[in-house]
Amino acid sequence: MKLSQFKFDLPLNLIAQHPAKKREESRMMVIHRHTGQIEHRQFRDIMEYFDDKDVFVVNNTKVFPARMYGRKEKTGAKIEVFLLRELNKPNKLWDVIVDPARKIRVGNKLYFGENDELVAEVIDNTTSRGRTIRFLWDGTDDEFKQMLEFMGETPLPKYIKRKPEEEDKERYQTVYAKYEGAVAAPTAGLHFSKELIKRLEIQGIRFAEVTLHTGLGTFRPIEVEDLSKHKMDAEYYKIDETACTIVNKAKESSQRICSIGTTTMRAMETSYTAQKLLKASEGWTNHFIHPPYNFNIADSLVTNFHLPKTSLLIMACAFAGYELMMEAYKKAIKEKYRFFSYGDSMLII
Repeated sequence: MKLSQFKFDLPLNLIAQHPAKKREESRMMVIHRHTGQIEHRQFRDIMEYFDDKDVFVVNNTKVFPARMYGRKEKTGAKIEVFLLRELNKPNKLWDVIVDPARKIRVGNKLYFGENDELVAEVIDNTTSRGRTIRFLWDGTDDEFKQMLEFMGETPLPKYIKRKPEEEDKERYQTVYAKYEGAVAAPTAGLHFSKELIKRLEIQGIRFAEVTLHTGLGTFRPIEVEDLSKHKMDAEYYKIDETACTIVNKAKESSQRICSIGTTTMRAMETSYTAQKLLKASEGWTNHFIHPPYNFNIADSLVTNFHLPKTSLLIMACAFAGYELMMEAYKKAIKEKYRFFSYGDSMLII
């Protein structure tokens, strides 16, 4: 398929700028992929579509405050530094994106905080906007982590046109987030409150956890018309034996497996056996799922409403079927569903 087939006109006022008042009160479009039926519900109604011993697989990654603002030495020019990942802990080396990039050269020092509490030195260029920086820090690792948390802010996507607020620290994070490493929230999981999870567990639904640290590449629009030529950024993932036991037991007794989000789906589709069972593994994945594709583990998917020409939309089309998904998006726009990270949800069954 071609990239241009995943283009649609999205009114900008449908990109949600704030989360719903309560997590589970977001709207939920339900798509029955075998009949083509489309329903309009609320997320808390998800309980009605699953039974005892079905499994929800979630991504337990945790977002860290990745966006920082510093000043360049001598000129004092304001620089945004977006932390992507730690490359080397003892040396405090980080892979970052800087903006504006043209001003930031190897050897430059960057100062953070009113009293220059944190200083970093640029030691390498990686891409046009990418840099490797070394933080110059004498304190302990714990003190350094606290300083980053103090200096950093919640990395809301650029499409959310406002400054992060205190509420975002909690709301741009799933209630089951555990392992820090993501620079973007696995947004399908944002609709679950602790109360809803409890009600689902009482109903007999099991939860399995995998980890995939969402990177910025997830949101990047694709730039090649031929999808087979698109290269995803690699992201760290981990699937442990506990998750495999829960998922495979359900699969072997023909229970439903619901992937909560596209990141969870990518992790599972990276690691399965010839018998289509989930396999414990850990590493980096750049798995790009596009139609036509046969899914191996999950038979249902919760996902948000995505932007045109993104890998997220393309995977949702691979799962639901292209025509049905594009029709669903037309309806979503007509019915004024809220799009993107803080938007509404979709259940594909």
